[in-house]
Amino acid sequence: MIRERLELQQRELQQKKSEHYLPREIELPQTPLVRVILGPRRAGKSTFAMHALPEKFAYANFDDETLTMVKNYDEIVAALDELYQKPDTYLFDEIQNLPKWELFANRLHRIGKKLVITGSNAHLLSKELATHLTGRHQQLVLFPFSFSETLGSEKNKLIPSEIAAKLDSYIINGGYPEPFLQKTNPKEYLSSLFTSIIFKDIIKRYHIRNPTAMENLAVYLLSNVAKEFSFRTLTKIGECKSVGTVEKYLHYLEEAFLFFQIKQFSFKLKEQAARNKKIYCIDNGFIAAKAFQLAPDFGRLYENCVAIQLKKQELRDKHQIYFWKDQQQNEVDFVVKEGLKVSQLVQVCYSLNNGKTQEREIRGLIKASQELGCDNLLIITKDKEAEENAEWFGIKRKIKYLPMWKWLLP
Repeated sequence: MIRERLELQQRELQQKKSEHYLPREIELPQTPLVRVILGPRRAGKSTFAMHALPEKFAYANFDDETLTMVKNYDEIVAALDELYQKPDTYLFDEIQNLPKWELFANRLHRIGKKLVITGSNAHLLSKELATHLTGRHQQLVLFPFSFSETLGSEKNKLIPSEIAAKLDSYIINGGYPEPFLQKTNPKEYLSSLFTSIIFKDIIKRYHIRNPTAMENLAVYLLSNVAKEFSFRTLTKIGECKSVGTVEKYLHYLEEAFLFFQIKQFSFKLKEQAARNKKIYCIDNGFIAAKAFQLAPDFGRLYENCVAIQLKKQELRDKHQIYFWKDQQQNEVDFVVKEGLKVSQLVQVCYSLNNGKTQEREIRGLIKASQELGCDNLLIITKDKEAEENAEWFGIKRKIKYLPMWKWLLP
């Protein structure tokens, strides 16, 4: 039975490798360490690894109940060695489903086998890696396609108006590979995927007693991306028993790579921890598919898209991101901090046609610039590109404007 399942997976592997592949703008580390690829379900982790690895590697997908029930893991290795003619490298997909997988991976690594493993649960993997593979693994996080990745080699041939037109679709539908490459209905696909992740990776895995509360919380967060939240408010809305329950549920949603939080900036860590945070979703397509909204809110979709891009860079240790707010309710969407220094302040504004809106964005930037000691000020918009001088009560700053499509392209 083990061999039969692995043979079936081998045929699936061959089929996937023969299909059109859109290259990712990230590289698989070339290292003897265990390479770990984390990220949301269906974001393309295994496909990325299949094309990044050399020809001779063995593949096993543990999103399969037959393989996860095997007691002697050496039987899996023996079957793989026979099918793939004793490869040096093993690609293990969704390995967190395998009981005590970390001991299995550690043993193979110790005897000189090269391992690439993928997983869709940040906490389970990180916890076990820290315990059993400390210093012996290197990890990267793979998100759904970025806007630049969806354009592929086309981006060098398109004129700005064509790129901007493609951005409109990306902002609504997001970057999940299957709707984009297979031309399936994005709303139907992503609605089903979101529900599947909630039930399979959270409710079932953690034995949630009130699945309705978990699902309601997730949909509420989707409907309120780019907004501040407090755990007490979420407790009332989600009909949960306590603040502790909400904190736990939100933690599960982040572990499953559905959402991430951004803290309010403060030079004092205690103040950061006590203040409200903002919530963002890992992909704009989920918002369009599941959130309660009559029409797309491009303002918040733009902000969520920028948050995703900045979060990717944060996970690659390029910087840390926050939002800023003062007592007069002036705000800056993103504070980018490199080391001990704030390196950039970013506002996201879909349209600047309303003079009051532009004034509010500029006021927030200038006030934050003065408080945080940063003069690198940027406003990301739908179509404006310029560099202008601005003034607020005698404080003068230079502000750069960039259209979203240009900011998203490397």
